[in-house]
Amino acid sequence: MEQKYEAVIGLEIHAELQTRSKMFCACPADYAHAESPNTHICPICTGQPGTLPVVNRAALEQGIQVALALHCTIPPLNIFARKNYYYPDLPKGYQISQYEMPLAVNGWVEVPVGKEGTLQRIRIRRVHLEEDTAKLFHQGDRSLIDFNRAGVPLLEIVSEPDMHSVDAVLAYAMHIRNVLRYLGVNSGDMQKGVLRFEANISVRPAGSQELRTRTEIKNLNSFRALTRATAYEIRRQIAIYESGGQVLQETLGWDEEHEVTLSQRSKEHAHDYRYFPEPDLPPLQIEAAWVEALRAALPELPEARRQRFIEAYGLPVAEARILTAEKSLADYFEAVLPQTQASPREVSSWMIGEFLRHLNERQIEVEAVPFPPQALAELLNLVAQRTITMATAKEVLREMFESGAMPQAIVEARGLAQIADEATLMPLIERVLQENPQVVESYLNGKESVFQWLMGQVARATRGKADPQLTRQLLQSRLDALRRSRL
Repeated sequence: MEQKYEAVIGLEIHAELQTRSKMFCACPADYAHAESPNTHICPICTGQPGTLPVVNRAALEQGIQVALALHCTIPPLNIFARKNYYYPDLPKGYQISQYEMPLAVNGWVEVPVGKEGTLQRIRIRRVHLEEDTAKLFHQGDRSLIDFNRAGVPLLEIVSEPDMHSVDAVLAYAMHIRNVLRYLGVNSGDMQKGVLRFEANISVRPAGSQELRTRTEIKNLNSFRALTRATAYEIRRQIAIYESGGQVLQETLGWDEEHEVTLSQRSKEHAHDYRYFPEPDLPPLQIEAAWVEALRAALPELPEARRQRFIEAYGLPVAEARILTAEKSLADYFEAVLPQTQASPREVSSWMIGEFLRHLNERQIEVEAVPFPPQALAELLNLVAQRTITMATAKEVLREMFESGAMPQAIVEARGLAQIADEATLMPLIERVLQENPQVVESYLNGKESVFQWLMGQVARATRGKADPQLTRQLLQSRLDALRRSRL
C-alpha cells in the first residue's frame, strides 16, 4: 500500500547552545546543575515589566558557526521578532525568536541514506536563534513551573521537505547532531532534552509533485521516538486517504507507551503568532569579516574527517563513516593509533567490532569507557606480539570494560599468555588426535574440512591460549606424517 504513496517530510531541530549565560540575560544557562528550581532566574528571563533584553554574543557566534557548517548564507541584517502565544511555560506571553530575517538561510547537507549509503542532499531553509521556554512538571491535578530553563539560547534548524523516508529522516537527524557535537555547541544528550525534533509530515500519490495537508509531531527527544512517530504518522495518513477521508492540519504529540500520535491542537500558521520586530532589540549588523573569522575557526567537520580517514589510513568508506559518526569515537581511534603496532585497519576493525559492541551492550557513550586509549593500544600490541591470541584479547577486553584494569595486568593475573612453544603444544595435539580417531580417519581419507574442527579442539584444550599459527603448522605436520606412514 505504501508504494502507492510518497511521504514528504521536513524537520525542525531545536538545539540548546552550550553558552555560559542565557540568550538575553546574564543568568547561568546550565540549568541541569541548578541547586534547585527557580534559582537561575532574574527579572529579564521571567518576563518582569520594564526589563530590557541584551543579545548573547557567544550564542550568535555558535549559531553562525553551525550555519556555516551547514553551508548556509549569513545575511548581513538580522532582526529578532516577538512570537506571540500564551502557554504557562512562556513567562512573557511571547517568545523572542526570528522569522522573516533569521540568522542564516539556504543551506544544505548531504547524508548517506539506507544500507547502501546513497548520498542525498537535504536543503536547509533557515537557521535562527530564539529563547527556550520554562519547564512544566505535572503532579496529580497540579502543574509546577521551573523557570531555570527559560531564556536558554535555542538554535532552530529548519529543513526543506526534502525527505521521503524514515531512513532519510534518521540519517539527517543523526548528521545534524553529529555536526553540533563536532562544533562543541551542543552535547547531543537527548535524554536531557537539549536536542529535540519536530517532524512535519504529509503523504501524496507516488510520482506526484503536489504538497498535501501536513501534520506536525512536536517534541520528539530520541531517534527511536523520531523514527517510530514518523513511520506511524505516514501509515496513519495513508489509511485516511485510502478510506476516502482528508488529513487535518494539526499539531500532534507522540504517545511513547502506545506508539501512536495524538492530536494536541489545530496547526497554527505564521500569522497566528502575530510576528513583529522585537522593539527592545535593535537590528543586528553581521559583518562579513566576523563571519569569515568564525569560518576560519571551524574545527574539522565530519565529512572532512571521514575523507581524511579514507585517504590517510586506507579505511573503507563504510568504516570511516562509522568511526567519524561521533567525534568522541573518532578522537579515541586517533589516540590509539600512535601507541600501537597494529595497523589503522586493524584498529578500525577492533573499534567498530568488539569496542562498539561493548558500548551498545552497556548503553554507554565513548566518554564513559573506563579505560584510556593507551589501554586499547596495549591490548592490540599484546596481540601483535603474539603474547595473547585474538580469542583471549576479546576476553581481556570484556574484563577491561568491567573493571577498567590495564590488559597486561589482566593477562598476568589470570595466566592468559599465549602458548607458543612446540614442547607444550605437541603433546596436546597428540592427545586430540588420539581422542578423535574417526575424525582423523576422515581427514586421511580426503575430508580435509575437518582440519578446522581439530584446530578448535586444540584451542579448547588450551582455553583459547594456543598460538593459532604455530598450532596450524604442528597439526598439519603431524597429519601429513600420518598420511605418509600409510603409503
